[in-house]
Amino acid sequence: MAEKIVVIGQGHAGLPLAVRAAEAGYLVVGVDIDAQRVERLLAGRSYIEDVTDARLAAVLGCGRYSAGADMAEAADFDICVITVPAPLRGGAPDPSAVADAAYAVAPYLRPGATVILESPAYPGTTDELLRELLEEGSGLRAPGDFHLGYSPERIDPGNPCWRLETIPKIVSGLDDAALARVDRFYSTLVERTVPVSTTRVAELAKLLEVTFRHVNIALVNEMAMLGPELGVDVREAIEAAATKPFGHMRFTPGPGVGGERPGVEPLWPPHRGAGRGSRLTELADAINAHMPEHVVGRITRGLNHRRLPLRGSRVLVLGLAYKRNSGHLRESAALRVAAELHALGAHVRAVDPHVDQERVPDYIDLVRLTQEEVAGADAVAVLTDHDCFDYTMVGQHAAYVFDAHDRCQGHNVERL
Repeated sequence: MAEKIVVIGQGHAGLPLAVRAAEAGYLVVGVDIDAQRVERLLAGRSYIEDVTDARLAAVLGCGRYSAGADMAEAADFDICVITVPAPLRGGAPDPSAVADAAYAVAPYLRPGATVILESPAYPGTTDELLRELLEEGSGLRAPGDFHLGYSPERIDPGNPCWRLETIPKIVSGLDDAALARVDRFYSTLVERTVPVSTTRVAELAKLLEVTFRHVNIALVNEMAMLGPELGVDVREAIEAAATKPFGHMRFTPGPGVGGERPGVEPLWPPHRGAGRGSRLTELADAINAHMPEHVVGRITRGLNHRRLPLRGSRVLVLGLAYKRNSGHLRESAALRVAAELHALGAHVRAVDPHVDQERVPDYIDLVRLTQEEVAGADAVAVLTDHDCFDYTMVGQHAAYVFDAHDRCQGHNVERL
């Protein structure tokens, strides 16, 4: 009989994992507190780019996948994977969703079962916070009665080359038995696993990955802010530096940084109280957090140069997601720019065919990208450079373009 897998959270990490596990022959239950999301899944309508409607319909049709909002459906599970988000609160990841998931699953935990955390976590979250909550709610102990591990998600939404199956998967456990159990599960889903000695090593590896991206984006964003003062085309300098074949990786500036962020105190679990943080991460966070304000300031000055005030102007935003060719809005810098434009009195309209319309704020009018829409805008802001946008048309028909991603051409285009 196939093992029963429960995946808590059916978002950008949880749904691809659940569908992949079902395709591998497991009986999978996807649990999500969003009833509308569950309803869509049961109807075979995916909201994740990496899971097509056809894939979802296939696993639903063969009975290997189901979705629900009630944790009772998790009863008698063999493996439970927690993929809930850890949004920033006050500059640091909030583990409350992980704690809520632990409270919910603990009553259904039975001897021999395995719980795996995939959510972003401080070093120590799995073997301290999560273990304590699971033991308290179940009366069982780990290691011994049940297995507990950590395996950070590495999903890159919209990436056609690197998918869940092809991205190496870091795996860890509280002891050798837990590691073996976690490794055996993921080995049936991905091409390669990377076992590490402890859950803390796996948690810190994830923080290193996120912080590396965060810090390097902050570096090029700072260069982009300094470029005009220096009279230098920053993007030309970036492309020149990218020709170095060693010791360098190309990053490009943008309106901020979205998706996973390490927070300003990535090395100290919140449940342990105040402790030592990371000064480099804190500085990078400050730079990236300022970028939406910088972009709004540049758009405001661009309109002023054309004798138009921001208040009352129509601003057409291209892209609301945090990442190109993706619909994810988590920590989206484009959304923060749109919110600031609205707060200053601009009429904000946006084009983004990738995002879920129900998750877009009411003050943003979603429209189609047409020549008339572009020509009718006082400013067009390219904030997320989806490949589906007709940048040639935008450059030809917009009165003024602020391009944060160097996709448009023309005398009316101002680049970040």
